[in-house]
Parts: sequence; structure tokens; C-alpha cells
Amino acid sequence: MSPPAASPTAYESAIANLNALIPELFSTPGKARRKFSLAEIGILSASLGNPHAKFPAVLVAGTNGKGSTASTLASIAQASGLRVGLYTSPHLDRVNERIRLDGQDIPDDTFARLYFRVHDTGQQMVLDGMLPALPSYFELLTAVAFLYFAEPSPGSAPVDLAILEVGMGGRLDATNIVSPILSVITDISLDHQEWLGSTIDLIAREKAGILRPNGTLITLPQHPEANQAIGEVAMELNVRGVSAADYIPPMNASATGPYSLEVLGQSIVVDSPLTGAHQHRNLALAIASAVELAEHHGFPITAAAIERGIHDTRWPGRLERITLPDGARFILDVAHNPAGAWALRAALNAAVTAPGTKSENSAPPRNALIFACLRDKPLREMTQILFPVFDHAVLAPIHSPRATEAADLAAAAEATGVPSSSADTVAGAIAMARRLIGPDGIIVISGSVYLVGEARTLLLAEKSEGSQP
Repeated sequence: MSPPAASPTAYESAIANLNALIPELFSTPGKARRKFSLAEIGILSASLGNPHAKFPAVLVAGTNGKGSTASTLASIAQASGLRVGLYTSPHLDRVNERIRLDGQDIPDDTFARLYFRVHDTGQQMVLDGMLPALPSYFELLTAVAFLYFAEPSPGSAPVDLAILEVGMGGRLDATNIVSPILSVITDISLDHQEWLGSTIDLIAREKAGILRPNGTLITLPQHPEANQAIGEVAMELNVRGVSAADYIPPMNASATGPYSLEVLGQSIVVDSPLTGAHQHRNLALAIASAVELAEHHGFPITAAAIERGIHDTRWPGRLERITLPDGARFILDVAHNPAGAWALRAALNAAVTAPGTKSENSAPPRNALIFACLRDKPLREMTQILFPVFDHAVLAPIHSPRATEAADLAAAAEATGVPSSSADTVAGAIAMARRLIGPDGIIVISGSVYLVGEARTLLLAEKSEGSQP
């Protein structure tokens, strides 16, 4: 029996119940991997009253940049006076971060109430033979998000717009049971090959599964194989394609500073907290989507709201800078695949060579990388991309059944020729990196969302404690 949803222990019970599930990306040797289908999440949602059909939605799929694009678009919509639901994954600190309404995480008591409603419904459906197994971790959370966006509080109206980040792939992702008014596809690269296919073509076709007959696609030119695959699927479905290329800034635009664009007939200043040249593409996709919503779907989005929404976007862990009271400097970035690693490396190189960062005769400050990754990631490729730009690497453990073994991390680090050390905890890794590079150095933390999330919590706590009188 479910605990009372309003009690303080209900949320803790919900999280414990959720964490006890085997993550859908984790499999053990000798055991068949779980197969996913839209039929199961569709049956579950129907038993919950089809909440996914009660609000207009935008789907955002891709390999990298999904969360940045989705969060920027949600911020623009919120700046336009709309009630906006945002569903993203994974989370950095608390699972509530995945389900947001008007920029605020779903409250603990609401999460618990909706979680046990979904869980108990799914459990009963298994007993009744309507489902082959209890809904997965991601399916449960997706159903909770649908319920919350359909009725944020008892008796309230659905959200005006929901921005849904696709978890993985697209065709079989639980979010894909909605009928999106826009389908957005960000940059595609190799990732999750064991699930999505071993080539860019196969992965792009899975991502293109979010397209609908006679629907609208927002995207940008990218890898030729991805362009061709997406284009072929779009043509088969008679999809109207909208290129976001008009909202890419000039090549000489700063990777960290504002730039001007013409949007909806007006000039705006694009001043985003999401820095790095790679974010120009994500911002362009968000702007193009906002313009499409305004011009073809009747949403009250203006150029001023687009400018304000971009400026007010909050999406932590993406080239996020944290400076502690004692002056220690950190950069956190969830680069968890080779494309993300290249983007991080480019951003770091730009930061080091930017005007005013060093005098003509001085060397850049010493730096260290704190790194960890999951074992289904291309470890050797990621370390070869990132490690050479650092003076030292500190290898950290992460709390995940999919974590790369410490010995494998050490072997990959050794192959780069960059000095490295191993730590027993994330806190220990931070302390070790600080000792290695001294007070004037810069520490970058990257390679895994799990690592960045734990490190960010530790650093913000230290910053808060240090700023107290």
C-alpha cells in the first residue's frame, strides 16, 4: 500500500522505490536487456486518463544540446507569460529537477502523490495482465511529468506548453507518445550505439522517429549522414522543415559574449548564460522554435520575450563557473561523449586565448581535470580528446552501476601521457586537484553527469558555508 502522499516520508519512499529499479540502460552479462515499446507507455497513460494528450508539446531529440535547447525555449515561453512545463533528463542533484513548472522543480509532496499513483497503476496492470512488467525508471518519471503538466494542482488547467526532452533515441522513447506541434532535432553524433545503432545514419533515423505526418521539423545542417537520414524520413512524412540557420551568429561572434540578431522583424541582443561556441547552435534552434510558435501556432511570443528568456535561462552544469570564497576556480561541464568532449575542449581553448586572459609573456594558469565516465562510453577516445589540454588529471569514482572501473580509468589516463592520480571520493578528488595546481589554478570537472552533479553539490555547499558571516 502506498504511504500517504502528503506525509514527509512519502517523498523519501517514492525516491527509494524509484532508485530500487534497475536503470533501463544497465544490463548484466547473461541477462537479456529489456525491450521498450511505445505500446506499454501508451497503455499506462490511457489508464491514467491520457494526460499526455491534454497540453500542446514540443519534442526535442538529438545527441548533444537537447537540454540547453529545451531549457532556453522553455525560458522564452515563460518570459512570454505562458505556463510552461519542462521535462529533461538526467538530473544533477535531485530527481525533481527533471520535472519543472515555470522554472520551479515539482514539489516533493506532489511528486510523491503522482509517483505512487503511476506506480500503483502500473503494478495493478501487471497483476491484471495488461502490462508485461512494471514501468521502467524513465517511463514512471515520464508519466509523472505528463500528469503534472496536465493538472499542476488539483482542479487546475493544463500548462500552456510543455517542452519535452527526449531521453534517448526518439522512435521508442516514452516521451514520443505525445503529438508534438514541433519536433526539434539537435546535433547528432555517435552515442548509445548498443541501443540506437552503430552509425550516424541509424542513430539519426531513431531520432527522426519524433517526426509526424505533415508536421514541422526545426533543425540545422549537420553531419551529412544525419542530414540525409533526417531528410529522407521528413520527405516520407511530408514534414515541413524549418532551418534555424538564420539565427546562427557571424563566425566572429564571441563564444562567451552577447551578439545581435534580427528576430521577428526586430533586433535583439542574444546574451545567454550558456557559453561556448557550440551553444550558438542550440540557441538558434530555440529561437527558430519560438518564432515558429509565434508565427504559426498563435503563441504570444515577442522579440522582447525571446531576448529576455534567453538571458534568464538556467541550465546548470554546462560550462558552469563556480568560484569559492577562497578564490578557488572551477568549471563544470557534463561532456559525456566525444562530441561533448570536443565542445568542452574548444571552449577551454577559447577561454585561454581570449583577449585579456594573460599577458604576452605569461603562461596560462595551471589546470587540472577531474574526470569519470560510464563504462558504456568510449573512454579512450574521450581521454585522448580532453586530457592533453590539462597539466594533471584526477580520476574520481561515481555512484552508478554503470561506472567505469578505476583500473580502466587509470589505464586510459596513462595512455594519454598526462600525469594522473586516483581519488577514493569526489570530495577527495576536489581536494587533491586543489593541492596539485595551487591557489591560482583552474579545475575542470567533466566526463559524467553523475560526477558533475555530486561535485556541484559539494562546491555549492562549501561556497554557501564560506560566504556566511
